[in-house]
Amino acid sequence: MTVRHRVAVLALDGVMALDLGIPSQVFGCASDSAGHRLYETRICTPDGGPIRASAGFAVTPDHGLDLLDWADTVIVPGIHRDRLDAATTVAAMAALRAARTAGKRIMSICTGAYVLAAAGLLDDRPAATHWAYADDFRGRFPQIALDADVLFIDDGDVLTSAGVAAGLDLCLHVIRRDHGSEVANRAARRCVVAPWRDGGQSQFIERPLPAPGDTSTAATRDWVLTRLGDPLDLNQLARHARMSVRTFTRRFREETGLSPGRWLTHQRVEHARHLLESTDLTIDQVAERAGFGTAVSLRQHLRATVGTAPLAYRRTFRTTI
Repeated sequence: MTVRHRVAVLALDGVMALDLGIPSQVFGCASDSAGHRLYETRICTPDGGPIRASAGFAVTPDHGLDLLDWADTVIVPGIHRDRLDAATTVAAMAALRAARTAGKRIMSICTGAYVLAAAGLLDDRPAATHWAYADDFRGRFPQIALDADVLFIDDGDVLTSAGVAAGLDLCLHVIRRDHGSEVANRAARRCVVAPWRDGGQSQFIERPLPAPGDTSTAATRDWVLTRLGDPLDLNQLARHARMSVRTFTRRFREETGLSPGRWLTHQRVEHARHLLESTDLTIDQVAERAGFGTAVSLRQHLRATVGTAPLAYRRTFRTTI
């Protein structure tokens, strides 16, 4: 019998409706190869009573703050900006600090980062929230290293995500971290969402439309994904897109939120992870097929991304789940 990981969602007054539903939906779709669910998700409020969602309806939970004692992971969804200050009650802050002290994994979606920040759980840490709130967040919490570009930040025991749908990305990332890419990809298919979105939220920030004549880099990105094992440089990518290097680099960053080099490295790491999980290729062969060339280079990039070496990663995630 598979032991389910227990997830408590702490809903505060003014909770964003989509944010509230994301954990139950995504974690509810994570199952092993036999179809056994890997997570159990429950919702609580500070006093166990109903609260108002930002969409104009009441949320009536089954639990109060004692649910955090039961949980392995605690998630704080986003809150409407008009309710942020009122939602950070003394009881909720104390419960979150106690959960962290007890070794629980703590997560937030969108403006839920404000709650973690108010509880002191993000001090001297990197964090993410919706790009539209970046200036306000920095003004309130200068001790926190806010990154307004990324979709989410995994800082080990505390994880934060950008706005709304980035909560999907974060939950899928956690499933991937807990159980590997195959389980996460299967959950993504059940949710009918992409298992991994390229780039950061900078691609969604309001900005002027590209100048007439600029074209998309999407075709070149698709082309690269079929050639990850080949030596590729910026000149080749720009040439394939029929752009100058300068135009290609600018357009690429506008569309993905990343530089071409950083995006390519990420794709190669993800391909290497898949090969380590799903094949018996040697580490040298994985490095070659993923485009890193040598096992040393693969080891460096994998450790920088997921904090472990290729053999250790394979032992952890090459499972029958």
